[in-house]
Parts: sequence; C-alpha cells; structure tokens
Amino acid sequence: MFRYILVASAFLACAYAAANYNQDAGAYITKSGADIQPDGHYNYNYETSNGIAAQESGLGGYQANGGYSYYSPEGELVQIQYVADENGFQPQGALLPTPPPIPAAILKSLEYIRTHPQYVEPAQHSGHGFGRLRSLVG
Repeated sequence: MFRYILVASAFLACAYAAANYNQDAGAYITKSGADIQPDGHYNYNYETSNGIAAQESGLGGYQANGGYSYYSPEGELVQIQYVADENGFQPQGALLPTPPPIPAAILKSLEYIRTHPQYVEPAQHSGHGFGRLRSLVG
C-alpha cells in the first residue's frame, strides 16, 4: 500500500512540475549583432530560441528606427515597428490599441469652427485717457 502512495505522489509531483514548466526559461540567443560608429550611428539585432527578435538603427540621441516581435501566450505572432525622433516614440502594429472614430456630429462642428473663425472686436479708445490728463496739466 505504501508503494502505491509513493508512486502516486511521485506521479503527481511530475505532473505538477510539467504544468508549471516555463518554456521561455531555457531560451537562448541564436543570433546577435551590433555596430556602433564614432559619429553616433548604430544598429543592432538579435533573435532568441523562443521566437523573440529585435532590430534597431539610428543616430544616438536623435532618431531611431526599429522593430521587435514575439509570440503571445496564445501563440500569436506580435510584430511592432517604430520610429523615435523629435516627435517622440511612434509605434505601429496590428495589436496596438487605436482610438475610436470621431463621431460625424463632432467632425461637422470642428469643420464649422475651422471655416468660421471667431470675430474679435478691436479695442475701443474712450478718449478720456492721457488727452484729458494733458489738458489738466498743461
């Protein structure tokens, strides 16, 4: 009886370990490269055994172009391309969230505002300012 309990507990321990095994834990780099120039231009790339890849090139501190990819937990390939420059980080990819479309009524009102600039009345001079002060003083 003790043998059956020992075998059953060993089997359950192996099943638990297999369920918690992380395939990414044993990932390793399969490809890697980098080049840095004295003028600040650079590029690098790498790939790993679990499907992660990245590459980038640019001018240090000014601009960069690149991308990365990986597999989601659901097995879907995620690919992101980006530009980073004076306008900030600008990623593009199918899985990135996008804002909802602007409703037609709002677009219509924005167009109306654009085509009908607000009228600003010119400042009116009352004539009671310095002219009256000069007449009293002088």
